[in-house]
Amino acid sequence: MISTSPQSETSSNRKVLSGVVVSNKMKDTVVVKVNRYFKHPKYQKYIMKSKRYAADDPGNTQAVGAKVLIEECRPISKTKRFRIVSSA
Repeated sequence: MISTSPQSETSSNRKVLSGVVVSNKMKDTVVVKVNRYFKHPKYQKYIMKSKRYAADDPGNTQAVGAKVLIEECRPISKTKRFRIVSSA
């Protein structure tokens, strides 16, 4: 008999990213800027790169400058693949 642990039922393989809202001009959508640091392979210097993600925000609750957590989800539209989980 196969048993499943409670952790496997609640955990998921979805990406959770932290970022800042940079635009909320669209209906039910915000643009979140996510920064990441990585080490350059040749020069061994840390570099910051940023990427903008369109995230679902029903009711336009987030303001520009708010820190939020976004989670990967099913495609909602052509560009939206994330939804807002909470304000960080």
